Amino acid sequence: MDMETADTGAHAKFVLIGPEGDFDPRITAHRGDLADIALAGKMFAPHYAEPMPMRCSAPKAMLRKLPGKDHEAISELLHGEDFHVLDIAGDWAWGYCGHDSYVGYVPVHALQHQKKTPEPTHLIFARAALVFVEPDHKSSVMKRLPMGARIACGEASECGNFLKTGKGYVHVRHVQAIGTKVVFDGSNGTAALAEQLIGAPYLWGGRSGDGLDCSGLIQMILMLTGIDAPRDTDQQLATLGEKIDGDAALRRGDLIFFPDHVGLMVDEERIIHSTSHAMQVIVEPLADIVARFAKTAEQPILARKRLS
Repeated sequence: MDMETADTGAHAKFVLIGPEGDFDPRITAHRGDLADIALAGKMFAPHYAEPMPMRCSAPKAMLRKLPGKDHEAISELLHGEDFHVLDIAGDWAWGYCGHDSYVGYVPVHALQHQKKTPEPTHLIFARAALVFVEPDHKSSVMKRLPMGARIACGEASECGNFLKTGKGYVHVRHVQAIGTKVVFDGSNGTAALAEQLIGAPYLWGGRSGDGLDCSGLIQMILMLTGIDAPRDTDQQLATLGEKIDGDAALRRGDLIFFPDHVGLMVDEERIIHSTSHAMQVIVEPLADIVARFAKTAEQPILARKRLS
């Protein structure tokens, strides 16, 4: 699609002179009646909006396909993550996530303007972290934040075990500075991080330590190791890692892609994944998953990929 701009003085009009190209609605903020102003020269819409920079202030908030808590969850916004709002109607805000451009609706009450919230400096690195009233593990708990949440941390406590965050304190062992390179097991640490989540419930659309789906698990643990990853399995298949030769042995940290599913190898033979089959994050032999998919798919494994 090509568009030309006609200057009418007070306003600029976009003239469509060709067909619109294909686009992925999951990561393109175009709703039919409204679109992101950044798309004005690329896609036609009756109205365009300048994004309002917001940030998730709740521990987490589901991103939904349509406004309303009964509609399908498609992803999850975590505390401290940015959300660019294009429209607000009632209790719901429509826009896209700052970390992966995923488009959907979140509850307005879960958001605050970026100007009213401090810029996050740390990520919750443990499966969950508690924010204490005082820098003491015996102190009262203010709130609980899941793995993957972002917070703004200040000076260390006198004892050195806690960091100041807002009106409370978080333990230093539960956070890492954003941008920190993580190494656990001679690799980028993805498998070790995933193993912390064994037993976490399977949650469609989830991507936190409190519950996650297969691609949410991969996206979150890669984020914690400094690797940006898209949200869904097909997007991850297309963009992550390099293909492993068919006769090459698998290693800890390798990604295995199945039809609409993904997991991470913990060694040459076993894989960790969040699966609706067990309704939780589990480790099991790769051969068992292949056998299950072979019942319904001609090609149980779509790709084997290595991140580094």
